[in-house]
Amino acid sequence: QVQLVESGGGLVQAGGSLRLSCAASGRAITGNTIWYRQAPGKVREFVATITWSRGQTYYADSVKGRFTISRNNGNNTVYLQMDNLKPEDTAIYYCSLDPFWGQETQVTVSS
Repeated sequence: QVQLVESGGGLVQAGGSLRLSCAASGRAITGNTIWYRQAPGKVREFVATITWSRGQTYYADSVKGRFTISRNNGNNTVYLQMDNLKPEDTAIYYCSLDPFWGQETQVTVSS
């Protein structure tokens, strides 16, 4: 069993930054870690992923150039650095390591 613990969400003004963390316990991360988000009234959407084997990263067009996903194998944590945040980034953010999900963290960006 793997537990994913998210942290780092909060309230920030537009243009600000936040860093989300997704810490895995139970076993080492050996799969692709994915960040999703779900805004009020919208479906959950893909944000970013980092592959386990080569550390390749992929981003949704809406966050490309502003968000950076990275990992620290030493502490079994994946990060999502979010810069130049916009009000439309307001959502609940989830990390996923198939088939496990984090507990969610709220990000609110004020204009």
